[in-house]
Amino acid sequence: MGFDPLISILKLRGSAYSFTQQKTINLLSALETINLLIVRGSEADPGKDAHKLTNKTVLVQKKALDNLLMLAVESQWAPVAVRCAALRCISDIIAAHPKNRDVLASKVLGEEPQVEAALNSILRIILRTSSMQEFLAADRIFNSFCEKNPDGQAMLTSTLIPQPQSMSHAPLEEDVNMSFGSMLIRGLTLGESDGDLEVCCRAASVLSHILMDNLQCKERVLRIELEAPMPSLGAAEPLMHRMVRYLALASSMKTKDGTGKAGYIQLIILKLLVTWLADCPNAVHCFLDSRPHLTYLLELVSNPSATVCTRGLAAVLLGECVIYNKSSDTGRDAFSIVDSISQKVGLTSYFLKFDEMQKSFLFSSAKPTQALKPLTRSTAASMAEIEDIDDSDLSDKENEDHPLLSSMFDKHFVDIIKSLESSIRENIVDVYSRPKSEVAVVPAELEQRNGESDKDYVKRLKAFVEKQCSEIQKLLGRNATLAEELAKIGGDGASQSEQRASGALDRVQVETLRKDLHEASQRLEILKEEKAQIESDSSMYRNLAAKMESDLKSLSDAYNSLEQTNFHLEKEVKALKSGGSSVSSPDVEAIKAEAREEAQKESEAELNDLLVCLGQEQSKVEKLSARLLELGEDVEKLLEGIGDDMGLPEDDEEEED
Repeated sequence: MGFDPLISILKLRGSAYSFTQQKTINLLSALETINLLIVRGSEADPGKDAHKLTNKTVLVQKKALDNLLMLAVESQWAPVAVRCAALRCISDIIAAHPKNRDVLASKVLGEEPQVEAALNSILRIILRTSSMQEFLAADRIFNSFCEKNPDGQAMLTSTLIPQPQSMSHAPLEEDVNMSFGSMLIRGLTLGESDGDLEVCCRAASVLSHILMDNLQCKERVLRIELEAPMPSLGAAEPLMHRMVRYLALASSMKTKDGTGKAGYIQLIILKLLVTWLADCPNAVHCFLDSRPHLTYLLELVSNPSATVCTRGLAAVLLGECVIYNKSSDTGRDAFSIVDSISQKVGLTSYFLKFDEMQKSFLFSSAKPTQALKPLTRSTAASMAEIEDIDDSDLSDKENEDHPLLSSMFDKHFVDIIKSLESSIRENIVDVYSRPKSEVAVVPAELEQRNGESDKDYVKRLKAFVEKQCSEIQKLLGRNATLAEELAKIGGDGASQSEQRASGALDRVQVETLRKDLHEASQRLEILKEEKAQIESDSSMYRNLAAKMESDLKSLSDAYNSLEQTNFHLEKEVKALKSGGSSVSSPDVEAIKAEAREEAQKESEAELNDLLVCLGQEQSKVEKLSARLLELGEDVEKLLEGIGDDMGLPEDDEEEED
C-alpha cells in the first residue's frame, strides 16, 4: 500500500529538461523513502530483512526499476544529486536479490535502432562522468550485481575481448557499438598516452567486482593479452602486467601534478590486484613472471610518500605472493619472497603496515552499507543547489584517505583483508621458522676421500655433523625468537593477538624439538652403522687370528715330524755301524748335517713369513682395540682365549740349540 503513489513521483512529467528546486527536493525525498524500504536494517532484527526483500520484489514488479534507470541513466540533464540517489536505489534494489539482478541484466535502454543494455550504459557513466560521486554510485551497482553471483560474473567475463589497436584509439562516442567487455578493456587501457589514468582506475574498480571470489573468472582474465602500444615494444603483454605498469605510472603522476588524485588511483588498482591474486596461484605466478614487479612492490611498501592504505594494500599483495605461491623456482618461491621482505623491508616494519592500515579511516569506518545522513527539507534543498560536493577535496594533500573512497572499501573487502592478514602472519612465521626444504647436505662431504683412513674419515664425518647441528640450532633459535616477536606485533595486548603469538611460538618450539629429535636420530643411526662395521671388522680379525694359530700348529707338527725322522735315521745309522757291514757305510754325519741344514733353512723361511704376518696383524689388532675402547667395548673380554695356544713348542728351542 502506498507504493504506486511513491513510484508515480519518480515519473518525469511535462518538460523533462526542467528541474526546479522543488521538483528536485520531491525526487530526493521519494528516493530516500524507497531507500528506507529496501536497505537492510540492523542485524539484530533479521525479521525486517524478509520484509525488505519483499519490498524489493514488489517495487521491481511495479516497474520502479524502469523509472530509476530513466532518472539515473537516460536523464543526464537531471541534477547530480538526483542521478546519484537513483543509482544508489538501483544498487540497493538488486543487492542480495538474484531475481532483480537478472531483471537488471536483461534491461535495455534507448529506442530502436539505438538500444543498449542497461549495464553497458551504467559502465559508460562510470568511465565518462566528471563527478566522483556519480562514479562511486554507479560503481556500487556492479558491486551489488556481482556479489555472490557467479553466473552474472561469468556472463560479464565472457564479453572481455580486446579490440584491435585501431579501435582502441577511436573517439569515445563510438563505444556505443562495443560490447560490455570490449568497453571495459578499452577503459582499462585508455589514458596511458595522455598520462590520465583516472578512466583506467575506474574500469579497474569494475573489474575487481567481476573477479571477486570467482576463481574461474580470474583464470579467464589471466589469459587476456593486450597489443603493445607501439609495434616496436614487441609482443603482447598480459592484462595483469599492464595494470602493474599503470600502478607504477600513477606514482610518477603524483609527483608531476602535485595532487592527491594519484593516491586513489593507486588504491583502486591495488584493490584489483589484491582481489585478483586472492586464492589464485596462477595469478601469483603471472604476477611474479616479471621480476621488476616484486622489486617495485617492495619499494612501494617502504615508500614514505605513499598513503597508509597504499602501503598496507601493497603489503597484502606481497603476502598473497607468499601464501598462494605454488612455485618451486629459486627466486620466486615463498621462501625467497619472505627473504626479500626481510632484507628489503624488515619483517617488523612489514607487519606494522597492516596495523597502520587497519587504523585508517577507510578501514575503521567500513560498514555493511554506507548510510546516508537523514534527509530533511534543508539538506534536500542544499543537495538540489549543489551539483557535486566535495570533489575538490580529492586534490587536498592533507586528506590522503578521502571519505568518498570509503564506499570502495566496503565491509566485504575489509573482511577479506583481515582474513588475509591473519593467514599472511601465520604463513610467514611458518616459512621463516624452518629452513628451505631443498637445502641438503652436499653429497661430496659424505664420501670418503682418496687415501683417507677409516679413522680419519669417521672423525671428519663426526666434525661435519656437529658443525651442521650447531648451525641448525643457531638458525632455529634465531627464527624462534624472531617468530615470537613477529607474532606479538599488532595486538598491543589484545587477546586475539596474544593467542596468535602463543600459537605461533608453540608451533616454532614444537618444530624445533622435532628437528632436534630428527637430528639426534640420524646421528644415532650413523653411530650404529659405525659400531656394526667395527664389530664386523673385529670378527674378521678374530677369524684371521684363528687361521694364524692353525698355521702355527701345522708348522709345529712339521717340526715334530722332522725331529722324529732325524731320530729314526740316527737309529738306523747306529744299527748299521753295530752290524759291522763290510760295505762302506755312508758318511752319516754328513747326511745328518745336510738334513739338519736343509730343514733349518726351510723352517727359517717359513718362520720369517709367519713373523711378518704376525706383525701386520698385531698392528691391525692394536688399531681395532683403540677404536673398540672409544666405543666403550671390553677389549680384554673380546680377545680372551685368542692366542693362548700360540707359540713355538718346547722342542723348537732344543732344535734351535
